[in-house]
Amino acid sequence: MNIGDVARRSGLPPKTIRYYEDIGLVSPLRSGNGYRSFRESDLHKLAFLGRARSLGFTIDDCRTLLKLYEDDGRASADVKKIASDHLTRIDAKVEELLAMRRTLSHLVHECAGDNRPDCPILDDLAASASVDGPVEKSVHR
Repeated sequence: MNIGDVARRSGLPPKTIRYYEDIGLVSPLRSGNGYRSFRESDLHKLAFLGRARSLGFTIDDCRTLLKLYEDDGRASADVKKIASDHLTRIDAKVEELLAMRRTLSHLVHECAGDNRPDCPILDDLAASASVDGPVEKSVHR
């Protein structure tokens, strides 16, 4: 299969496929004219990588998961450890996003949203941007 065929079948863009080749995740054959020639096993790896990446696994995690997948003597505990660590990172990110949402929701609620210039959203952003304390508001006329 050429890169267009494997891209269509795997659901990955050709640029991503070339990147995965560059970093050694797949190694398609090369024809005499230098064109890539993908095997079914390459397609399977690319689909595997696409699914793993869609779940947010890092490239390093994907590399390790792919090696484990290809190792018939693997211990499922090794796979579970990678997935559990990733789940912990996801949970931390969810908490971070929820905290961001609570803060922004509060600020949106506090902002009158009328024609007055006072805005708690801008005040909060300005206060957070200061490294030495609150920033003096300057009025531009």
